[in-house]
Amino acid sequence: MDTGSPQDTGPDAGQGTGQGTGQGTAGAAGGEPVWIALPPGLLKMRRLLLVVWLGLITLAAGLVPGLLAGPAWAAFALPPLALLVWGWVMTERNWRSWRYAERADDLLISRGVLWREETVVPYGRMQLVEVTSGPVERHFGLASVQLHTAAAATDATIPGLDPAEAERLRDRLTELGEARSAGL
Repeated sequence: MDTGSPQDTGPDAGQGTGQGTGQGTAGAAGGEPVWIALPPGLLKMRRLLLVVWLGLITLAAGLVPGLLAGPAWAAFALPPLALLVWGWVMTERNWRSWRYAERADDLLISRGVLWREETVVPYGRMQLVEVTSGPVERHFGLASVQLHTAAAATDATIPGLDPAEAERLRDRLTELGEARSAGL
C-alpha cells in the first residue's frame, strides 16, 4: 500500500495500488491528508478498451479503402493508429491523477491532468453512497463508489476500486454520514 507521504501532494503523488485501509485519516505532519491512489487494474481496463475500439477503427480505416480503392488509400489507418498511441500515454496520465483521501469531516477526491479538480464532500451532506460495477469492471475485478449529496454539483465518483475496498469505503462513508447528519 502506497498512500503517499505528506510532501507528496503533486499530481503524481500517492501512486500505489490504491488499497487503503481507511485507518488514520490524517498524515503525520500538520494534518495533511493521506492520499490513496487508484489500483492499476483500472489502467489495464481503460487501455484494453482503448486498444479494442481504436484497433477496430484502425483496421476499418485501413482495410476498407485499401481493398476498394487501392493500397495507397490504406494510409487512412495512420490517424487512428496515432490516436491510439497518444491515448495510451494519456490514459496513464489520467489514471495517475486520480486519488482520494478520508479526513475527519470530509472526503477529498482529486483528479485531472491539465485542469486539476479537487472535490470536497462533507460527510454530513451525503445522502446516498452506492457501489456500482458494470460487466467490464466486474471482469477486471473493479467497482466504483458514487456519492450523492443534496447539491448535485458535489456529487462525486471514485472509479476503479477493488470491490472489497469499495464496500469498506461505502460502509465507512455511510456510517460517518449518519453520525454527522444527526448533529444537523
